[in-house]
Amino acid sequence: MKTYSISEVAKELNLTPYALRYYDREGLMPFVERTSSGIRLFKESDIAALKVIECLKSTGMPIKEIKNFIDWCSEGDATLQQRYDMFMERKAIVEAQMEELKKTMEVIEHKCFYYKTAVEAGTEDIHKNNKIGSAFIN
Repeated sequence: MKTYSISEVAKELNLTPYALRYYDREGLMPFVERTSSGIRLFKESDIAALKVIECLKSTGMPIKEIKNFIDWCSEGDATLQQRYDMFMERKAIVEAQMEELKKTMEVIEHKCFYYKTAVEAGTEDIHKNNKIGSAFIN
């Protein structure tokens, strides 16, 4: 079985070794084996678990809650419902984030159109007929 060093895993996940050490201190990597001298040895399954941790983190989930998830995984099948519920909650949160990002994109697209047409015309005056009439707001 191939193992990876902390620097190899950090590079693979676009993290720093410091971040991985922090995850370890916070109890997010109880699955990672160590040599007798304390060097972490990562397996493919460890990297896959870290990808899930990064996914949860990207949703805004606090480290403490990610730790709860890791603990549930260690407890086995008795926590399947908690894990399912947690992912359903994360799904709802990400869907709400996506809706907010969609609204943000609509504003950005409008501003791109506004400035593109103003640049092409050489003036914002082409937008003066708008009710609001402000480059900042339009």
